[in-house]
Amino acid sequence: MSKACKPRWVRSVAMLGSLLAMTPAISQAETLRMSTVTSVSAKDASYELKRLVEERSGGDLEVTIFPDNQLGDDRVVVESTIFGDIDIGLSSTSPMATLFPDLYLFDAPFLFLSKEGTYAELDGEVGDQLLASLESKGLKGLAFWENGFRNFTDSGKVVAVPADVEGMKVRTMENEVHLAAWRAYGANPTPMAFTELFTALQQGTVDAQENPLGIIDGNRLQEVQDHVSLTQHVYTPYLVFMNLNAYNALSQDQRDVLEAAIDEMTTYQRQRSEELEGEILARFDEQGVTVTEITSEQKAQWRDAAMQADIYGLVKQKMDHPEYLDQVLAQ
Repeated sequence: MSKACKPRWVRSVAMLGSLLAMTPAISQAETLRMSTVTSVSAKDASYELKRLVEERSGGDLEVTIFPDNQLGDDRVVVESTIFGDIDIGLSSTSPMATLFPDLYLFDAPFLFLSKEGTYAELDGEVGDQLLASLESKGLKGLAFWENGFRNFTDSGKVVAVPADVEGMKVRTMENEVHLAAWRAYGANPTPMAFTELFTALQQGTVDAQENPLGIIDGNRLQEVQDHVSLTQHVYTPYLVFMNLNAYNALSQDQRDVLEAAIDEMTTYQRQRSEELEGEILARFDEQGVTVTEITSEQKAQWRDAAMQADIYGLVKQKMDHPEYLDQVLAQ
């Protein structure tokens, strides 16, 4: 059949095919699902991360944020990221330690004695090794963000040295290391669901508790505990991680954009966390809460007590690489 005799619809389809062949394919942006936590500083950093990544990738990468653990608690987020249902996740290190035993490092009391020293370790050799260990279960470790130091509250007296907690009923997490440490200090550690804590403090079922400042303030614990001692006895970071297959599927340019933004947001988030803690301490002062800072000499007493009770030995038994704890203690 000659070209002139071909039906009009045949000629139209052929022409459309030719036009499509000449039209460049429209690339679609890679969309990353990111689960973040309830912490204000972490949420602020996550949204800023989204802005930077999308802007610097020229729209090649998009990030969808799911704040306030909408996709599940820390343990669910970790598992979902391993399975690939979530691309980027945040979690406290505590619920991850059963999968990654070296993270038990962060249960050791008075291991980190200052924020500056903590960041030096997290951003140094030990931190790099801990991030790399996540690949064994299909995660790419990206950064350590700030969750915070745990601090002590009570309504009876100032607590500055181990002798001050002698006989006190202290609410703790159900954590073998934490329980052993408080026993070593002479306290009576009492595991209890967090949802029961406010009432237990109000009724005197327990005398004291320990948590980061954001948790203390966010749950109004200062209304039933008028003494806050900045013991900073345990430092718990957030881990930022990504599904390893999803990370490997990114182009090198995309990885560069993502990792540079993560690095910037690590600094931003830590600074934002410090700003918020300053606001909380100012609020405590206005509310008549007694806030006690612990000196380096007093912290040394707590660390010595932990050493004498071999709490660090207990932690090292749980770790795959106990030498990491020795490295930190040596600093």
